[in-house]
Amino acid sequence: MRAGAENLLRATTNNKVREQVLLELSFVNSDLQILKEELEGLNISVEVYQNAEETFSIPLVPLGLKETKDVDFTLPLKDFILEHYSQDSSEYEDEIADLMDLRQACRTPSRDEAGIEMLISYFLQLGYVENRFFPPTRHIGVLFTWYDSFTGVPVCQQNLLLEKASVLFNIGALYTQIGTRCNRQTQAGLENAVDAFQKAAGVLSYLKETFTHTPSYDMSPAMLNVLVKMMLAQARECVFEQIGLSGIRNEFFTLVKMTQEVAKVGEVYMLVNTAMNQEPVKENIPYSWSKLAQIKSDHYKALAHYFIATILCDHELQPGDDEDEQEKALSQLYDHVPEGLMVLAVLKDKVQRKQLGKAHLRKAIVYHEEALRVCGLCKKLRNIEVLQEVLTAAHKRSLLKYAQQETEDDFLSLIQAPDILPKTEHKIETIAPQFSKVKVKDFFHKLGPLTVFSAKQRWTAPRTICLHHEAGELGFSLKGGSPVQIYCLDPVCSAASAGLKEGDYIVSVGGMDCKWLGVNEVLEKMKSVGKQPIELEVISCQDTAASLHSKSATYSMGMQKTYSLICLAMDEDKINQTKKAPLKLPFLSWGTKNRQKAASTLCLPSAVAGSSQNKKKLSPFTLLNTESSLY
Repeated sequence: MRAGAENLLRATTNNKVREQVLLELSFVNSDLQILKEELEGLNISVEVYQNAEETFSIPLVPLGLKETKDVDFTLPLKDFILEHYSQDSSEYEDEIADLMDLRQACRTPSRDEAGIEMLISYFLQLGYVENRFFPPTRHIGVLFTWYDSFTGVPVCQQNLLLEKASVLFNIGALYTQIGTRCNRQTQAGLENAVDAFQKAAGVLSYLKETFTHTPSYDMSPAMLNVLVKMMLAQARECVFEQIGLSGIRNEFFTLVKMTQEVAKVGEVYMLVNTAMNQEPVKENIPYSWSKLAQIKSDHYKALAHYFIATILCDHELQPGDDEDEQEKALSQLYDHVPEGLMVLAVLKDKVQRKQLGKAHLRKAIVYHEEALRVCGLCKKLRNIEVLQEVLTAAHKRSLLKYAQQETEDDFLSLIQAPDILPKTEHKIETIAPQFSKVKVKDFFHKLGPLTVFSAKQRWTAPRTICLHHEAGELGFSLKGGSPVQIYCLDPVCSAASAGLKEGDYIVSVGGMDCKWLGVNEVLEKMKSVGKQPIELEVISCQDTAASLHSKSATYSMGMQKTYSLICLAMDEDKINQTKKAPLKLPFLSWGTKNRQKAASTLCLPSAVAGSSQNKKKLSPFTLLNTESSLY
C-alpha cells in the first residue's frame, strides 16, 4: 500500500491528489511505526529469553526467530512427481505430510539442542527437496513467506533459497537464545554461553557467505556482519565473567591481566556500536541494542581504569618485589605514558603512583556516568532493574575508591590518564555449523538415487521391454552403480528391436523396483526369472549427451570422427530402407578391432562375416566386473 502511494505521489502532477496521497502516507507510516515498535517489544527485547535465576550481570541480547506462513507442498509436489518422474504421486502422500509436519514443528522449536537439531534436519531435508523438485529453469508454484525479524516486513518468493536462508537465520537466532538462557553464575553455564554465541556467529557468518542476495533486511550482508560482531562480543563478555567468576584477587599481576581482558571487552563493544550506527544498518537495528552496546563499551572501559587505579593505589613497590617484572607488566598496559612520567619512576614514587591512580579513577567515573546517562535515555533499558543495579554499583565503587585517596593535592594534579591497550589470552572466533553431525534420511528416497533422479534431468516415461533369450544371450551389457545402465547394446538384437536403447536406465525387473540396486543385484533378479521372458522397465534421458559413454566417440579437429553404437540403433531404420547392409560392417568391424582396447573384457558380438564360428559362447549371466556386466 505504501509503495503504491509513493508511486502515485511521484507520478501525479495534481496538487489536490498529492495532498491526499501525502495525508494517506502519513497515516500508513504512523501505523507502520507503531507496528515496528510493537514488534521490537515482542521480538527483540533484551529482557526475553534471559536466565530465570536471579543474577547480577548485564543482560545479553538474543535474536528473535523469523516468522513464516504455512506452506502446502501437497499439490505442487504431487504434480511434479507425476509429470517429471512419471510415478504415482499418491504413493508419496506420507512423505509429503512428513515434510510439512517437520516444517510446522520448526516454527516453534524448543530452546535447546533438540530444537537446533530439528532445524538443521529441516535445512538438510530442504537440500534434498531442492534437488528433487525445484528445477533451475522454472518455478513449481510453492510460495514461501517470511517476515523480517526487525521490521516485520514480509518477503514472498517462490525461490527455495529464501526458505533455506530463513531456516539458517533461525538456527543462529536459536543459538543466541540458548546462550542468553545459560546460568552465568556457574562455570559450566558460562562455558555453554560462550559456545552458543560462537556457534551463532558461525551460522550467521555461513549465511552471509552462502546466500549473498537475500531480499530481507535482517539477512542482508551488512546486517549479518553486525550480528556476527555482536555475538562474538557477547562471547568475549562471557569469557571475562568466566575469568572473574571465582573472584578477582587484589594482586599486582592478576589485576594487570584483568585490566587487559576487560579493556578488550570494552573495545569489541565499541566496534559493535560503531557498526550499528553505520548505514544502512542504522535504520533497522533496534535502538535499545545500539544503546546497550554503547553502555557496555563505557562500562567495561571504566572497569579497566578502575583495575589499573587499584594497582597504582594499593600496591607500592616493596624491597622484595621484582622491579623489572612489574615495570614490564605495567608498560604493556599503555601505548604511551603521560609526558614527564616514566613507568619505573611511577612504581618507585608514591606521589606519582597516587596521582596517576587518581587520574584513572577520574576517567573511570566519567565512563560510569556516561553509561548511566545513556541508559537513562533509552526507555527499554532504564526499565531493566538489573542493568541499573550493575551500573550504579560499579559507579559507587569507583567514587568510594576515589574518596579514599588524599584530596588536598588535587588542584596540583594535571595528569590525564592514558588509554589502556586491550589484550587477551583467550581466542574468540566463529564456530562453523557442523551439519554432518545430524543424520537425515531423504524423505523421497523411493524416487531413486539423487545423482540420477533429480529435477535437473528430464526423462522419458518408463516403458516396458519384454526380453527373450536368444541362445543364452540378450545382446547388451550392464554398467554403473545404482541404477544400472544399458551398455554396449547390439543394434540387431531382439532387445533393441523391442525398443531398448543404449544408455537406458533399468528402473524395475519383473515389476520389482531396482532403482537402488547395483549390477550384481539386477543380474540376480534377472537370473531368478529363469527361462521365462524378462520384463524390464527402462527410462531414457532426454538429454542424449548425458547418457553416452565417455569412450563412445572420439573427436578430431573439432569434427566427430567416429560414432557411438547408439547412433547405429538410431539409424537402423534408414539402413533397412536403403538396403545398404554393407554399411553395417565398418561400424561393427570398428567395434571388433577395438574390442581389446575397451575397458570391459567383453564387447559387442561382432557381425563380421566368418566370425560367428570362432565366437565364444557367453553365459547369460557372465559377470564382467563390479562396474560392467554383459547379459
